[in-house]
Amino acid sequence: MLSGLLIETVANGGSVSFMHPLQPEAAEAFWSNALAAATRGERAVLGAWDGERLIGTVTLLLDCPPNQPHRAEIAKLMTCLSHRGRGVAASLMQAAENLAVKRGRTLLVLDTATDGGASTLYEHLGFTLTGEIPDYALKPHGGLTGTKIYWKRIGARVPTE
Repeated sequence: MLSGLLIETVANGGSVSFMHPLQPEAAEAFWSNALAAATRGERAVLGAWDGERLIGTVTLLLDCPPNQPHRAEIAKLMTCLSHRGRGVAASLMQAAENLAVKRGRTLLVLDTATDGGASTLYEHLGFTLTGEIPDYALKPHGGLTGTKIYWKRIGARVPTE
């Protein structure tokens, strides 16, 4: 189900690191590696369900350098086309934030494509735009897009010296 969601997202222009057409074997390899990393505690993969159907996912990257134990990164937020606009992505983001707080994180970061990204959602959820990098990545169907970098403080503050 994760592979199917990734393939659907890429086919519909989602900028999640892959190019269209995304072959099932490549999607399966990605998720196999991602779930192995989750088993090692390096990330958490969260899912949203409608009955027995996976309708969305988000990944919380937890494996940060030693000087950044307070930080986590949001990645691969995806919602099935049939369930977009119903609050699935916002619910997944809230669950990821809650998990990050439980893991002692106080800062979340993420990036999203300038063209067709989820900037409006992230800003609605309290993320602050740091800036934009032009021509950052190829869009799934070709052509370049920039990326917007966001951050949000969560949980307790880290004491400063």
